[in-house]
Amino acid sequence: MSNTTPKRKKNKVLKIVRKNPIWITIALCIVIALVSDVIIVLLSETIGMYVFNSKIGDEYEAVSYMAKMYDIGTDENGGDIYALLNEDGRSYFITDTHGNILYEHGSNTMGHTNGKFKLPFTSQGETELRVYLDDVTEGVFEPDEDGELSINAASMFKFATKMGEEINLQIGIKKTSLEVPLWIAVDVKGGKQIFYAKVCGKITPSDMIFVGLFGIIGFVLVTCIIILMLINMINTLVYQKRISKVFFTDPITRGHNWMWFSFRGEQLLKKRRNAATSYAVLDLVFVKFRNYCVCHSVIEGEEMLNKVDKVLSANLNKKELAAHYASANFALLLKFKDREELKARIQQIIDQLEKIGVDHKFTFHVGVYVVENITDAKGRAKRRKDIDIEREYNNACTARSTLEECDDSGIAFFDENLVEEQKWIDTVMEHRRGAIENEEYVIYYQPKYDPKHNKLKGVEALIRWNSPELGFKSPGTFIPILEKNGFIQEIDHFMITHVARDQKAWLDAGYECVPASVNVSRAHFIEDDLAAQIRDAVDKEGCPHNLIEIELTESAFFDDKKAMIDTICKLKDYGFMVSMDDFGSGYSSLNSLKDMPLDILKLDAEFFKGDLNGGRGEIVISKAIALAKSLNMLTVAEGVEFKEQVDFLAEKGCDMIQGYFFAKPMPKEEYAEKMNRTIPVVQEIIPEN
Repeated sequence: MSNTTPKRKKNKVLKIVRKNPIWITIALCIVIALVSDVIIVLLSETIGMYVFNSKIGDEYEAVSYMAKMYDIGTDENGGDIYALLNEDGRSYFITDTHGNILYEHGSNTMGHTNGKFKLPFTSQGETELRVYLDDVTEGVFEPDEDGELSINAASMFKFATKMGEEINLQIGIKKTSLEVPLWIAVDVKGGKQIFYAKVCGKITPSDMIFVGLFGIIGFVLVTCIIILMLINMINTLVYQKRISKVFFTDPITRGHNWMWFSFRGEQLLKKRRNAATSYAVLDLVFVKFRNYCVCHSVIEGEEMLNKVDKVLSANLNKKELAAHYASANFALLLKFKDREELKARIQQIIDQLEKIGVDHKFTFHVGVYVVENITDAKGRAKRRKDIDIEREYNNACTARSTLEECDDSGIAFFDENLVEEQKWIDTVMEHRRGAIENEEYVIYYQPKYDPKHNKLKGVEALIRWNSPELGFKSPGTFIPILEKNGFIQEIDHFMITHVARDQKAWLDAGYECVPASVNVSRAHFIEDDLAAQIRDAVDKEGCPHNLIEIELTESAFFDDKKAMIDTICKLKDYGFMVSMDDFGSGYSSLNSLKDMPLDILKLDAEFFKGDLNGGRGEIVISKAIALAKSLNMLTVAEGVEFKEQVDFLAEKGCDMIQGYFFAKPMPKEEYAEKMNRTIPVVQEIIPEN
């Protein structure tokens, strides 16, 4: 399964944390303000029209009365009615249905725009009027799709301003009013004639105050709502920043954490303007940090991590990042021009970090992964789209892991060889169970001889991997991988079972069997019933216990000492021999030899590389053999290749020799041919590469 799902989950978390509701709030404020303004304007216009229509209603009553008088007067009194109508002082005129003026009084200033008004309160109830605008009110009212007139606020403002300048508008006097002239049309003579009369809608200061007060109240309410929303927006912004700060802050260093580095790192690497910039992702590790915490305290260890973070932050340039990843790991994203310049800069940082302790010189390992620069066919830099900061950092960690065996500070760059190594690790782990089930692992045997009599005295069982798919593999290519990944215990069971099975088969075939040593990994000794497991596996194959020797590596003796002693005692009680393998390869503990009831001591092959003539090596080997004898332990020298070494070991009393001088590791069929035979001293065998 790929890592896309965890990455998707991480991005989802980042999206939630970095989600910015403030823009929604701002947009909402703007929408509410605009909508509210529109509503206030519309309501103000509606109320204004309502007030104005009420004023026109009074005028309509007078015009309607004049029209009725005209209807009645001409029928009974002939033309005498005009004199009566003229006394009203209102401008009016009468036309036929073709628009021909039949009579006219006063100034005819009627414009061309017409529409209708609905009067809410008249003697006839709600009445719809036909209205024509005056020359001076053209544009102040606009007809809608239904022909109904409504106020144009901007034109009304201009009209009011103009009237204030041109007509006798006495500002400051209570009875001052704004007169808006219109013309009302009323059908007369059964619809054969039309009576047009000029009316003036008088808008008083109290009317304007009423409408203005409504608008002010609406504006204040909207302003209050917007202010409250702005306050909420500011509070949300502050709260979001606090949450983001907490989310992206490392609790130990109080600096940035991995989540921040992951988010900002991908942003920087993906930006188009950074396409031509060379970047490197670093994994920096505080070596032996846990040891420091054990010797001092966790609190002091965290203080050191805080100092590391400060040093890293102080060494950053613009568009560079540093963050605490986990435990003693820090992630960095640095710009560089060339590798030598980058390496020198990293070394400067390490030099500073090594001095952060007053009484200590700390060491640091740094893994470096150079982020690839992408170019097009013309060599121009292209934006990095396929960036996964976790993948890049993992590559840096892989490079850094190559320094794990070194206690000094160091820098390691990631290369394709590491990729191949990782692929091989994956291949081994993928095939590990199938190799067990399909019997792909095979046992090789390397004899051990008595150097004085050249007699077969023992044999060591070694594992090989004969894969139909991958070919024949030596143990060094897969055993370290299985040890690191916890599968070595399965190999131990496989070895013990198959060696016991081979020994039983040789016994049944009449061979004179010698003890076969089988290496058991240190990881296996965490199990309390290990001795019983070995006993049961050997008993199941029917092999005598004295033909199985259990080898423990020297490093295993630095684990749980009590558990180790208990297991060794149980194995010896069951009749197995127990040996210490690779004695001298590490920091051997003489105290362990004192406490551990071992049967055999195996001298590491490193003792026998080079010339032993009169050197310190001869002294160490001689004393080790003498020490083993004084503890009633047998000695085995492994890795012996030359006759001079054999003669020296025989002289010092070494019990057995294992090495290419006598025999190399071989398949069990070839080993069986050497059983029950005395092997004479022969010429040296050239080791295989």
